[in-house]
Amino acid sequence: MKYLDEYRDPECCRRLLAQIRRTVSRPWTVMEVCGGQTHGFLRYGLDQELAGCVELIHGPGCPVCVTPLESIDFAVELARRGDALVTSFGDMLRVPGSRESLMQVRASTGNVQVVYSPLDAVDLARRTPERQVVFFAVGFETTTPATALAVHQAHDLGLTNFSLLVSHVRVLPAMELLAADPQAGIHGFLAAGHVCTVAGFDSYVDFSRRHRMPVVVTGFEPVDLLSGVLECVEQLERGEARVANRYARSARAAGNQPALGLVADVYEPCDRPWRGLGVVPAGGLRLRAEWATWDAETRFPRQSQAVSEPPECRSGEVLTGRIKPPQCECFGVRCTPESPLGAPMVSAEGACSAYYRYAVARRETGSDSTRS
Repeated sequence: MKYLDEYRDPECCRRLLAQIRRTVSRPWTVMEVCGGQTHGFLRYGLDQELAGCVELIHGPGCPVCVTPLESIDFAVELARRGDALVTSFGDMLRVPGSRESLMQVRASTGNVQVVYSPLDAVDLARRTPERQVVFFAVGFETTTPATALAVHQAHDLGLTNFSLLVSHVRVLPAMELLAADPQAGIHGFLAAGHVCTVAGFDSYVDFSRRHRMPVVVTGFEPVDLLSGVLECVEQLERGEARVANRYARSARAAGNQPALGLVADVYEPCDRPWRGLGVVPAGGLRLRAEWATWDAETRFPRQSQAVSEPPECRSGEVLTGRIKPPQCECFGVRCTPESPLGAPMVSAEGACSAYYRYAVARRETGSDSTRS
C-alpha cells in the first residue's frame, strides 16, 4: 500500500473483519493506548463491527488528558504572575485546572498564547527579551524530541527568558500498572504507532513476555486498526504473547535513534503523577541537572498545592478503561465539549470527546449498537 485511501478500503476492511470473526472462539478484551486509535475505532464504526468478539477498552492514550491538575494549576499561577507568558498547544489551554483553565487566564490577562511548536515559544522569547516565556511541555515520547531541541536552541541563543514547564509522560510504565491490575481484565494491547515511531518497540518485548500479553504496534486508519486486532486475537487464540509490528511503514524496533539521543541528553526518567493513575514510577521525564537553567520549576517558586479531581468527574475511570464515557452520569449532560468537566472531553484525542463526537451521533441516527 502506498496511499492513504488504501488504508480505508472498505473491501479490505470487510475481509479483515471476517477473518477476525472466524478466528475468535471466545470474547477477548484489547486495550488501545492511543487516543488517535480510539477516535479511529469510533469514527469508522469498528467498535460496532467487533462487538461480540473483541471488547475494545480505552487506555490513558491522551497526553493532555493525563496531565495532572497540579501542573495545570502551576501553569495558571505562572500566567497570573504578570511578567510571564505561558505558551502551549491549543488543547492544553481548555483543560480545567482546579479553579480555572489557561483559556480563562488568557481571556482575562492575555498572558497565555497558543503555539504550534516549542520552537515557536523559543522564537517568542528571542523577540521579547523583556518577558519570561514558559512552554508548557506535555506529551508522550512523540513530542519530547521537539522540546529537547527547544532547550538546545535556547542554550545556543543564550536565552535567559525561556523555560519549560515539563509534564512529559512515558507510555510503557503506565502499561505496566494496567497490565498488573487484575481488575482491568486486559488480554492484549495495541501499542501507539506514533510513540513507537520515535521510541521504537524493543522495550515491549520483555513486557509482553512477563505479562503474557500480545503487544501489537498499529496505526490509525481502519485497515491499520483491524490488522492490529487480527494479529492480537490470532496470538491469543494460539496462546502466544509477543510483540508484532503492524505499522511497518513508520515504526521500527529501535525507533528514531537521533531523536532518542537528543531526548536522553536533555531528560531523565522520573516518577510522575498521571491523571487517573496516580503516581507512575518512572512514568515521566524531567530535565537533567545540567539543563536546570531552563526548568520553570527551578526558576519560579511554586505556590499551588496538590489538589483532587472534582468528585463528579469520572475521567480517572475512563482513562484506566474501567468505564466507557457514556457510563459517566455527567457525560453529554453536565460535561460537553463546550463545558467540559475533565480533560478527556476537551482533547482531540480524548475518549469522552470521541464518544461525544461519534457514538452520540450514531445513537441519534439509530445506528449505534456499541456495548457500554
